[in-house]
Amino acid sequence: MKNKNTYDVVVIGSGPGGYSAALRAAQLGFDTAVVEKDETLGGVCLNVGCIPSKALLDSSERYHHARHKMAEHGIEINDVRQDLGAMMSRKNKVVAELTKNLWQLLARSGIDIIRGTARLEAPDRVLVTRNEKTGAKTGVKDRELGLAARYILLATGSLPNSLPGLDFDGKNIITSTQALEFDTVPERLGIVGAGYVGLELGSVWQRLGSQVTVMETLPRAADSADGQLARTLTRLLKNQGMDIRLKTTVTQAVVKDSQVAVSVKAKDTSEILFFDRLLVSVGRHPRLEGLGLEDLGVKKDPDSGKIIVDAAYRTSVSSIYAIGDIIPGPMLAHKASAEGVAAAECMAGLPGEVNYDTIPSVIYTSPEAAGAGMTQEDAKKRNIPFLTGTYPFSGTGRARCFGETDGFVKLIVHEKSDRILGVHIIGPRASDMIAQGVLAMESGTTAGDLARMVHSHPTFSEAMQEAAAAVRNKSDQTRK
Repeated sequence: MKNKNTYDVVVIGSGPGGYSAALRAAQLGFDTAVVEKDETLGGVCLNVGCIPSKALLDSSERYHHARHKMAEHGIEINDVRQDLGAMMSRKNKVVAELTKNLWQLLARSGIDIIRGTARLEAPDRVLVTRNEKTGAKTGVKDRELGLAARYILLATGSLPNSLPGLDFDGKNIITSTQALEFDTVPERLGIVGAGYVGLELGSVWQRLGSQVTVMETLPRAADSADGQLARTLTRLLKNQGMDIRLKTTVTQAVVKDSQVAVSVKAKDTSEILFFDRLLVSVGRHPRLEGLGLEDLGVKKDPDSGKIIVDAAYRTSVSSIYAIGDIIPGPMLAHKASAEGVAAAECMAGLPGEVNYDTIPSVIYTSPEAAGAGMTQEDAKKRNIPFLTGTYPFSGTGRARCFGETDGFVKLIVHEKSDRILGVHIIGPRASDMIAQGVLAMESGTTAGDLARMVHSHPTFSEAMQEAAAAVRNKSDQTRK
């Protein structure tokens, strides 16, 4: 690190939002530093979230295919065995390589990386306290570093929510972080919460041999997704053997003899279920403790606890900006990245902005489920006249060849203008296909335009074209 303590921009947090903001700020000519309290860069997403979970999802899916699906392709594999240690080592290697690459990327961009815990001392000053793990190894004087900054960007991410009566112990009652580090496959895994994280991690361990039970208070899993998509995903996961119990409340969990006794209520019945591990996955809350926001008068929403920002991502203190999980909106890595870029551009006087109406979200189960824009329920609530077009993957040649025919593509389209309002996909490669839907909505493409676009044959994306054609056919019928 350079021997200096004055910067144009100091970013607190090196997750997707923080490092994206720092890189864009450096590109715009700002002298930039990133403060990170952990040993590695990348935040929750890279270290204990998006990346390691997808590595395990991919490994477990290959294992499942080798055991159950390769024979139909004429490939006989005898004595298929899993090596959980090797899976974990591969996962850790993927994370290590990406964190190293991120460090090199920031350094090559001229960004100073300061390791320590940050606290705001003034609207233009950050105090960094370092320890043996994050930097200085000598006396108290070396452990504190004051940084002066023209702009300060908060990108500190989030922490898992807890529930009363379900206290985390890190071994039996766990967060998603511990669920990525098992040294053995639990025979029985309970999961509280049928959101994206719960369903993804449930899929990992079910494929590897766990009996997985998911308990959700709400009447449907993946509640924020389009209703038709969520219902289809629930049915398919149940067909795979996942026990998904909706309208079920977990009231208490007690560890007895290395087992977790879980008290649940559903309708008028109560029972106790026993698991080897209990994953509590009921959302996250902003990580703001110790930043000193109250002393500076940075305003937060009283209900969510998130920081209030304006259209330029400025907080109530004009030199302090905030992005990602600590401000309103979905807690998604790519949402934070987009906000980080926009915030840096706003600091430079450019019109940085994020279109929240088209931010995609993905559930990396098998099949994958992805959505962007309005759901059918959204359109109804807003009294928007709309048409839908759906097309099943079972109707596409590529899906038939691939052996993955479950799911569909669904478009929500304005009845009058033919503009695409929402795209929802459940099926193979949904996480990649959703980008076409986002592009269509961002560019104002109509369903008719999309239906006329020539798609390669045979591909999964033809289902998108066919769904658009189904809307056009409905529109023609309406005009008649």
